[in-house]
Amino acid sequence: MKRNFMSLFLSLTFCIAFAQTNADHSNHLTFKGVPLDGTLEQYIVKMKQNGFKHLTTKDGTAILQGDFAGYKDCHVGVSTLNKSNLVHKIGVIFQDQDTWSTLSGNYFDLKQMLTEKYGKPSNVVEKFESKFKREDDASNMYEVKFDRCKYFSIWETDKGSIQLTIDHNGVTSCFVKLLYFDKINSATVKKQAIDDL
Repeated sequence: MKRNFMSLFLSLTFCIAFAQTNADHSNHLTFKGVPLDGTLEQYIVKMKQNGFKHLTTKDGTAILQGDFAGYKDCHVGVSTLNKSNLVHKIGVIFQDQDTWSTLSGNYFDLKQMLTEKYGKPSNVVEKFESKFKREDDASNMYEVKFDRCKYFSIWETDKGSIQLTIDHNGVTSCFVKLLYFDKINSATVKKQAIDDL
Protein backbone atom coordinates (compact mmCIF):
# COMPACT_ATOMS: atom_id res chain seq x y z
CA MET A 1 0.00 0.00 0.00
CA LYS A 2 2.79 2.38 0.97
CA ARG A 3 4.62 1.50 -2.24
CA ASN A 4 1.51 2.17 -4.38
CA PHE A 5 0.98 5.51 -2.66
CA MET A 6 4.60 6.49 -3.30
CA SER A 7 4.28 5.48 -6.98
CA LEU A 8 1.10 7.51 -7.37
CA PHE A 9 2.69 10.51 -5.65
CA LEU A 10 5.77 10.38 -7.91
CA SER A 11 3.58 10.00 -11.02
CA LEU A 12 1.48 13.02 -10.09
CA THR A 13 4.57 15.07 -9.29
CA PHE A 14 6.08 14.17 -12.68
CA CYS A 15 2.85 15.06 -14.53
CA ILE A 16 2.54 18.42 -12.80
CA ALA A 17 6.21 19.26 -13.41
CA PHE A 18 5.91 18.22 -17.05
CA ALA A 19 2.80 20.37 -17.55
CA GLN A 20 4.50 23.40 -15.98
CA THR A 21 7.67 22.89 -18.00
CA ASN A 22 5.63 22.48 -21.16
CA ALA A 23 3.88 25.85 -20.62
CA ASP A 24 7.16 27.56 -19.65
CA HIS A 25 8.93 26.30 -22.78
CA SER A 26 6.22 27.25 -25.23
CA ASN A 27 7.28 29.70 -27.94
CA HIS A 28 4.05 31.61 -27.31
CA LEU A 29 3.20 34.30 -24.77
CA THR A 30 1.13 32.87 -21.92
CA PHE A 31 -1.96 34.11 -20.09
CA LYS A 32 -2.68 32.45 -16.72
CA GLY A 33 -0.06 29.87 -17.69
CA VAL A 34 -1.81 28.95 -20.95
CA PRO A 35 0.04 29.69 -24.23
CA LEU A 36 -1.78 32.04 -26.62
CA ASP A 37 -2.17 29.44 -29.31
CA GLY A 38 -4.75 27.15 -30.86
CA THR A 39 -8.33 27.76 -31.91
CA LEU A 40 -10.75 29.97 -30.06
CA GLU A 41 -12.80 26.98 -28.95
CA GLN A 42 -9.70 25.25 -27.52
CA TYR A 43 -8.70 28.39 -25.65
CA ILE A 44 -12.19 28.87 -24.18
CA VAL A 45 -12.02 25.33 -22.77
CA LYS A 46 -8.65 26.09 -21.16
CA MET A 47 -9.95 29.35 -19.66
CA LYS A 48 -12.99 27.56 -18.23
CA GLN A 49 -10.59 25.12 -16.58
CA ASN A 50 -8.90 28.18 -15.03
CA GLY A 51 -12.21 29.30 -13.48
CA PHE A 52 -13.47 31.72 -16.13
CA LYS A 53 -17.10 31.84 -17.26
CA HIS A 54 -17.76 32.11 -21.00
CA LEU A 55 -20.26 34.93 -21.59
CA THR A 56 -20.47 35.22 -25.38
CA THR A 57 -18.60 34.89 -28.69
CA LYS A 58 -19.02 37.33 -31.55
CA ASP A 59 -16.95 38.14 -34.64
CA GLY A 60 -13.95 36.03 -33.62
CA THR A 61 -13.79 37.33 -30.04
CA ALA A 62 -14.87 35.40 -26.96
CA ILE A 63 -15.78 37.34 -23.83
CA LEU A 64 -15.13 35.63 -20.51
CA GLN A 65 -15.43 36.73 -16.91
CA GLY A 66 -13.39 35.75 -13.89
CA ASP A 67 -10.74 36.67 -11.35
CA PHE A 68 -7.29 37.66 -12.58
CA ALA A 69 -4.10 38.77 -10.78
CA GLY A 70 -5.98 39.26 -7.50
CA TYR A 71 -8.78 41.33 -9.07
CA LYS A 72 -12.39 40.12 -9.05
CA ASP A 73 -14.82 39.92 -11.99
CA CYS A 74 -12.50 40.96 -14.81
CA HIS A 75 -13.74 40.76 -18.39
CA VAL A 76 -11.38 38.96 -20.74
CA GLY A 77 -11.58 39.19 -24.53
CA VAL A 78 -9.85 36.42 -26.48
CA SER A 79 -9.39 37.46 -30.11
CA THR A 80 -8.80 35.65 -33.37
CA LEU A 81 -9.00 36.56 -36.99
CA ASN A 82 -12.18 34.87 -38.27
CA LYS A 83 -10.38 33.64 -41.36
CA SER A 84 -7.72 31.76 -39.38
CA ASN A 85 -9.43 31.06 -36.01
CA LEU A 86 -6.01 31.40 -34.37
CA VAL A 87 -5.80 33.03 -30.92
CA HIS A 88 -3.34 35.92 -31.06
CA LYS A 89 -4.54 38.61 -28.63
CA ILE A 90 -6.08 38.74 -25.16
CA GLY A 91 -7.44 41.83 -23.46
CA VAL A 92 -8.36 42.16 -19.80
CA ILE A 93 -10.64 44.95 -18.60
CA PHE A 94 -10.60 45.44 -14.86
CA GLN A 95 -13.59 46.76 -12.92
CA ASP A 96 -14.69 50.37 -13.42
CA GLN A 97 -13.38 52.84 -10.86
CA ASP A 98 -14.99 56.09 -9.74
CA THR A 99 -11.93 57.80 -8.27
CA TRP A 100 -8.47 58.58 -9.58
CA SER A 101 -6.86 57.17 -6.45
CA THR A 102 -8.38 53.70 -7.01
CA LEU A 103 -7.96 53.82 -10.80
CA SER A 104 -4.29 54.84 -10.67
CA GLY A 105 -3.80 52.45 -7.71
CA ASN A 106 -4.92 49.54 -9.90
CA TYR A 107 -2.63 50.70 -12.72
CA PHE A 108 0.47 51.05 -10.52
CA ASP A 109 -0.23 47.78 -8.67
CA LEU A 110 -0.44 45.86 -11.96
CA LYS A 111 2.57 47.72 -13.36
CA GLN A 112 4.65 46.66 -10.36
CA MET A 113 3.62 43.00 -10.72
CA LEU A 114 4.31 43.01 -14.48
CA THR A 115 7.71 44.61 -13.86
CA GLU A 116 8.56 41.89 -11.33
CA LYS A 117 7.69 39.24 -13.92
CA TYR A 118 8.93 40.79 -17.19
CA GLY A 119 11.45 43.40 -16.09
CA LYS A 120 11.47 47.12 -16.75
CA PRO A 121 8.93 48.29 -19.37
CA SER A 122 10.39 49.24 -22.75
CA ASN A 123 8.06 52.25 -23.08
CA VAL A 124 6.23 54.28 -20.43
CA VAL A 125 4.08 57.41 -20.75
CA GLU A 126 2.30 58.71 -17.65
CA LYS A 127 0.99 62.23 -18.08
CA PHE A 128 -2.06 64.42 -18.49
CA GLU A 129 -2.34 66.45 -21.70
CA SER A 130 -4.50 69.18 -20.24
CA LYS A 131 -3.44 72.80 -19.93
CA PHE A 132 -5.53 73.14 -16.79
CA LYS A 133 -4.11 72.63 -13.34
CA ARG A 134 -5.56 69.52 -11.71
CA GLU A 135 -6.03 70.06 -8.02
CA ASP A 136 -8.04 67.06 -6.88
CA ASP A 137 -9.19 63.51 -7.57
CA ALA A 138 -12.30 64.64 -9.48
CA SER A 139 -10.21 66.81 -11.84
CA ASN A 140 -8.00 63.84 -12.72
CA MET A 141 -11.04 61.65 -13.43
CA TYR A 142 -12.45 64.41 -15.66
CA GLU A 143 -9.23 64.29 -17.71
CA VAL A 144 -9.50 60.49 -18.03
CA LYS A 145 -13.12 60.71 -19.22
CA PHE A 146 -12.24 63.30 -21.88
CA ASP A 147 -9.21 61.41 -23.24
CA ARG A 148 -6.53 63.72 -21.87
CA CYS A 149 -4.93 61.12 -19.61
CA LYS A 150 -2.08 59.20 -21.27
CA TYR A 151 -0.98 56.45 -18.94
CA PHE A 152 0.52 53.33 -20.49
CA SER A 153 3.40 50.91 -20.06
CA ILE A 154 4.61 48.41 -22.66
CA TRP A 155 6.75 45.31 -22.15
CA GLU A 156 8.39 43.76 -25.22
CA THR A 157 9.39 40.13 -24.74
CA ASP A 158 10.77 37.43 -27.02
CA LYS A 159 7.29 35.90 -27.13
CA GLY A 160 5.22 39.04 -27.66
CA SER A 161 4.20 42.33 -26.13
CA ILE A 162 2.12 43.35 -23.12
CA GLN A 163 0.42 46.74 -22.80
CA LEU A 164 -1.07 48.20 -19.62
CA THR A 165 -3.21 51.36 -19.93
CA ILE A 166 -5.67 53.56 -18.11
CA ASP A 167 -8.65 53.74 -20.44
CA HIS A 168 -12.28 54.82 -20.59
CA ASN A 169 -15.51 54.19 -22.46
CA GLY A 170 -17.25 57.53 -22.82
CA VAL A 171 -17.66 59.58 -19.66
CA THR A 172 -19.23 56.90 -17.49
CA SER A 173 -16.66 54.09 -17.45
CA CYS A 174 -12.99 54.38 -16.44
CA PHE A 175 -10.83 51.28 -16.04
CA VAL A 176 -7.42 49.69 -16.40
CA LYS A 177 -6.88 47.56 -19.50
CA LEU A 178 -4.19 44.94 -20.07
CA LEU A 179 -3.42 43.52 -23.54
CA TYR A 180 -1.31 40.51 -24.51
CA PHE A 181 -0.12 40.13 -28.13
CA ASP A 182 1.47 36.81 -29.06
CA LYS A 183 4.41 37.41 -31.42
CA ILE A 184 4.14 34.23 -33.53
CA ASN A 185 0.38 34.24 -34.03
CA SER A 186 0.18 38.03 -34.48
CA ALA A 187 2.74 37.69 -37.29
CA THR A 188 0.62 34.93 -38.86
CA VAL A 189 -2.51 37.07 -38.65
CA LYS A 190 -0.64 40.06 -40.11
CA LYS A 191 0.68 37.95 -42.99
CA GLN A 192 -2.85 36.81 -43.83
CA ALA A 193 -4.05 40.42 -43.72
CA ILE A 194 -1.23 41.52 -46.03
CA ASP A 195 -2.03 38.64 -48.40
CA ASP A 196 -5.55 40.06 -48.68
CA LEU A 197 -4.21 43.39 -50.00
